[in-house]
Amino acid sequence: MTTENGLPLQNDLLNSEVLDVTMPQPLAEAALHDLVEEEKPIDFSQFSKHDFVALLKDLSREEDFKKVDRLLKEAKPLYDEIREGEKQAALQRFLAEGGKKDDFDYRIDELDHQFDATLKLIRDRRNQYYKNLEERKAEGLRIKNEILEKLRVLVDGEDSPATFHQFKELQREWKNSGPVPASHAKEMWASYNAIIDRFYDHRNIYFELKELDRKKNLEAKRELVAKTNRLLTEKSIAVAVRELNELHNEFKHIGPVPKEEQEALWQLFKGASDKVYAKRDEFVATLQAELTKNMDAKIALGELVAVFGTFTSDKIKEWNQKTKEILELQKKWDAIGGVPRSKQKDVNKKFWTPFKQFFHNKSLFFKKLDEERNQNLKLKEEIVAKAVALKDSTDWDKTSNELKALQAQWKEIGPVPEKQREKVFAQFKEACDFFFEQLRGLQSKANQEQLDNLAKKEAIITELQQMMETQAVTLDVIRTLQAKFNEIGFVPKKDVASVRSRFNESVSKALSSIENLSAEDRNDAELEIQLHGLKNDPQADRKIIHKEQVVRKQISKVENDIAVLRNNLAFFERSKNAEQMKQEYGKKVEELTDHLQHLKKQLKMLNQA
Repeated sequence: MTTENGLPLQNDLLNSEVLDVTMPQPLAEAALHDLVEEEKPIDFSQFSKHDFVALLKDLSREEDFKKVDRLLKEAKPLYDEIREGEKQAALQRFLAEGGKKDDFDYRIDELDHQFDATLKLIRDRRNQYYKNLEERKAEGLRIKNEILEKLRVLVDGEDSPATFHQFKELQREWKNSGPVPASHAKEMWASYNAIIDRFYDHRNIYFELKELDRKKNLEAKRELVAKTNRLLTEKSIAVAVRELNELHNEFKHIGPVPKEEQEALWQLFKGASDKVYAKRDEFVATLQAELTKNMDAKIALGELVAVFGTFTSDKIKEWNQKTKEILELQKKWDAIGGVPRSKQKDVNKKFWTPFKQFFHNKSLFFKKLDEERNQNLKLKEEIVAKAVALKDSTDWDKTSNELKALQAQWKEIGPVPEKQREKVFAQFKEACDFFFEQLRGLQSKANQEQLDNLAKKEAIITELQQMMETQAVTLDVIRTLQAKFNEIGFVPKKDVASVRSRFNESVSKALSSIENLSAEDRNDAELEIQLHGLKNDPQADRKIIHKEQVVRKQISKVENDIAVLRNNLAFFERSKNAEQMKQEYGKKVEELTDHLQHLKKQLKMLNQA
C-alpha cells in the first residue's frame, strides 16, 4: 500500500499466470480481455494465396497491432510455403522441358506482389504507430518535467492569492499530460507527490483553503469508494477490472484529504478494491480450471486426429469416410472453448498439423486420381474415334468383331472425370448402336428370307411326294426339282439338316418308285442327285472325299472278289465234272464285273464333282 497522494495500490493490477502484475493498466485490461474472450484460431489449412491476400488486406485496416502480429506470425510462413512450392513446381517443369537450373528465372505472380505490398504497408503502419506512441510518451515526459519545474518555483516562491490557483491549474495540466516512458513513471510520481506535500506544508496562510480543498477531495474520493462498491454487481469481470483501474487512476490524481480521514478512507477504498480483486481471482481460478479442462479435451482430440496424418488409401470411398470422421473431430474441437494462452500454440499444433497433413495427402491422392482419369478419358476418346470411323461399315462380320473388341477395351479402362463420363459414353454408345441397329435390320431381313426359302423347299418336297402318289415321277422330273431345290438360298441354320434330310429321303423314295430303273441306274442317279445337292454345302469337299473313299473300298473289295472267283473258275475248268459250278461262278463274275463298272462310273462322277 502507498499513500493516498502517490503511488499505485499494491493490489492495483491483476496477479495471475495469465495477467502480469507489473504491467500498466491498459495492458492489464488487454490481457484480461485475451483471457476472457480468447479469439478462436483461424484454420489456415484450406487457405489459398487469394485467401491470405484477403486476410492481409483486412489486417491493414486493423488498429490492434498485437492481434496483427499474432496472425502474421502464423500466416506468413504458410504463404511462404505455398510460394516456395509453386517455385519448386515451376523449376521441375523447367528442368523437365530441358532447361538448366542456372538459367531458371522465377517470376512471382500478381497475388505475390499484392501480398508483399500489403505486408509492407502493415509493417509501416505498425512501426509508425509505435513510433508515435513513443513520441507521445517522450512529449508527456517533457511536459511533466516542465510542470514539476513550475511547481518547484511555486513552492519556493512567495505566497499570494494567485499562487494557489496556479497550483491547481498545474495539477490539471499534470493529469492531462498523458503517459511517460515506463522507466520514468515511478520517479515522476515520487517527485510530483513530494512537491505537492511541500506546497501544502509551506503554505500555512492558505490552511483554510487547503482544508477546504482536502474536504472536497474527501467527498470526491468517497464517491470513488461508492463507485468501487457498485462494481461488485458488474457481471463482466473485464469491465469491472477496467473501470476499477480507471477509478484508481482518478484516485491518484485527486489531491490529499484531511489527515484524520486519510487512513480510514484508504482502507474503505482498498477494501472495496480487494472485493473486486477477490471476485476477479475467483473468476480467474474458475476460468483457469475450465481452460485446463478444455486443454485436456483438445489434447485428447489431438491424439485421435494424429492417425489421420499418416492415412493412405487408393479408394475414394475410404478417403470420403475418413474425411467425414476428421470433420466430426473438428466440430468437437470447435465446440470446446479456449485453453491457457501459454499452451495454446502447442495444443493447436498437435491437432492442426495432422489435420492439415491429412487434407494435403487427400489433395495429392485426388490430383493423381484426376491425372489417371484424364488419361482414361484420352484413351476412351481414342476408342470413340475408332467406333465412329467403323459405324458406317458394311463389312458386317469383321466390323462386328472389331466393335466388340473395342467394347471389351472400354470396360478394361478405368473411370474418367465425372463431368465427361456421360458425354464420352453417350458418344461411344451412339456409334456402336448405330452399327448394330443396321446389322440387326439386315439380319432381320435375312432371317425372313431364310424362312421364305424354307417354305419354298418344303413346297418342293411336298410336290415330289404328291408326284409319287400319282406315279408321275421321272428321273428328269427329279433332276428338275433338285435344281430348283438347290437354287433356293439359305434356310434357318436349325432347319438346314432337317430339310436336306427330308428332301434326300423323298428323292430316294421317288427313285425307288420309278419303274424300269435298275438298281445300278438308281444308285447312279441317286449319287448324281446327291452330288448336285452338295453344290452349296460348305462341307461338300469333305463329304465327296468321304464318299470317294467308300467307293474305292467297294471297288477294291469287288476286284478282290472277282479275282478270287476267276481263280476258282480256272480250277473248275480243269475238272471234268464241274460244269454246273463253272456256270454259277461265271455268272457271279459277270455280275461283279457289271457292279465294278458302276462303281468306277460313280468314282468318275465323284472325281468330276
